[in-house]
Amino acid sequence: QVQLVESGGGLVRPGGSLTLSCAASGSIFNRLGMTWYRQGPGNVRELVAHFFNRGTRYAPSVEGRFTISRDNAQKIEYLHMNSLKPEDTAVYACNAGYGEDVTAWPFWGQGTRVTVSS
Repeated sequence: QVQLVESGGGLVRPGGSLTLSCAASGSIFNRLGMTWYRQGPGNVRELVAHFFNRGTRYAPSVEGRFTISRDNAQKIEYLHMNSLKPEDTAVYACNAGYGEDVTAWPFWGQGTRVTVSS
C-alpha cells in the first residue's frame, strides 16, 4: 500500500520560495504518477502540477514559477515554488497512482498549508 506524506508548507512573504515534499513509501516510485492540487480560500480544487511517465505539465497560473523534481532513491517528489504570490495561498496535496487514468489515482497525502503574506 502506498502512503504519501507531505511536508514543507509554511508562511512565506510574496516573492519568496518554498519547496514541498511528497514522500511515497511502499511505491514502485519510477512507475508512480503524481499530481499536486491546491485548495484555496474559495474552496475550489485546482490542479497545480502533474508528473507522469517522465512528462510534466503545469497550470498556467504557476507555469514558469513552479517546477517538479524527483529523488527516485528516496521516493520523494518535490514541488519547488518560486516567486510566490498571495493567490498561491492554499492547502497543497499530492495525489498519486499507477496507470494513465489520473482520475483513478487512489493515493492522497494529508495536505500541507502554504500561506503567502507580508
